[in-house]
Amino acid sequence: MSKEKILSEKDLLEAIYSFKTNLPENIIDDLLRYLKGKRVTETKLKEILYKVQREYQNSLVEPGEAVGIVAAQSIGEPSTQMTLRTFHFAGVREFNVTLGLPRIIEIVDARKTTATPIMWIYLTPEYSQSKEKALNIAKEIEVVTIEGISESVEIDYLNKAVIIKLDSKELKENKLKIDDIIKVLNRIKGKSGIVEVDRETNTVIFRQENIKDLSKLRKIKNRILNLKLKGVKGIKRVIVRYDKDINEYVLIAEGCNLSAILSMKGVDIRRTTTNDINEIYEVLGIEAARAAIIRELMNTLSEQALDVDIRHAMLVADVMTSEGKVQQIGRHGIAGSKESVLARAAFEVTVKNLIDASTKGEIDWLQGVIENVITGSNPIPLGTGMVEIWINLAKKGEKK
Repeated sequence: MSKEKILSEKDLLEAIYSFKTNLPENIIDDLLRYLKGKRVTETKLKEILYKVQREYQNSLVEPGEAVGIVAAQSIGEPSTQMTLRTFHFAGVREFNVTLGLPRIIEIVDARKTTATPIMWIYLTPEYSQSKEKALNIAKEIEVVTIEGISESVEIDYLNKAVIIKLDSKELKENKLKIDDIIKVLNRIKGKSGIVEVDRETNTVIFRQENIKDLSKLRKIKNRILNLKLKGVKGIKRVIVRYDKDINEYVLIAEGCNLSAILSMKGVDIRRTTTNDINEIYEVLGIEAARAAIIRELMNTLSEQALDVDIRHAMLVADVMTSEGKVQQIGRHGIAGSKESVLARAAFEVTVKNLIDASTKGEIDWLQGVIENVITGSNPIPLGTGMVEIWINLAKKGEKK
């Protein structure tokens, strides 16, 4: 008995399409990648395709399935098992990241500001293999303030001045000069401000002569402490870490400024990302925001060892981004923008929704699930309720 021929890579593709499966292109691509380099005969390929086809059919959603309710249950129930801790060390002791239930709420509420924004900055090959080059980029990114390069900042109430004693070591490390500090102080001094320098002792004196209320000196001091000398706005700290999985140096930044980071030399714009979904939406668009919602939801759930099918997260992301902008799932977003008056009223602020609808003369056509449950008038358009049966009652011999 002759042995069956081992299929080549080209033969595999032709054989898969010859079987006329209804598998999507991405599943066929994954299958080809998996079978690449393996010894597969035509008989074996038929068995594999039969099993893949069966699994694919079993994974499809049946017509009329209440996918929204299933998604809500599938994410909501495991969320009750989440710990309520707000912060977690994300592999780096210096940084905290909001995880668990607070992070889930932050994502679905589409909060404009993320509690703990973090950026993962990947570098191009010429920078990612050298720690020194990675550190240089990190120093360019990290914001350096006057507070960060000063030994002390004190108020001289008698002379109405703020005395800044600079740290020569910090100046050298950050490649800064006293002239850089003077330049920044000159921007805020105004007409009555005076900036004096003692280069021997590395001291800079900022004086405001027309101040009558001495308590204003404290505000001036705080403003001086927070003056930015270099770095990217919004990035408080940056650390360099060697990632063993990809064998390269990666920068992890506390804070977020995606547009500024992506425009820097040495930054890999394809892989660099952040956990701030609104920042991604503003810089990269709605499709990138959708992908970020899915990724952040799945990462938060998996971090708590909760196994939720990704399709539930995909449905949530689709709904949140369906209007071309990131909307929250709440009365100011998805729930509040439903066409049905009763569906809006059933969620929150019932009386207000009903009064607003009545003053505008809105009509509820009872086409959704919630309004039909409330009125009890029609079967809800789900499951068997989606099917309408038409019977032809014409008698035999009559023209139909």
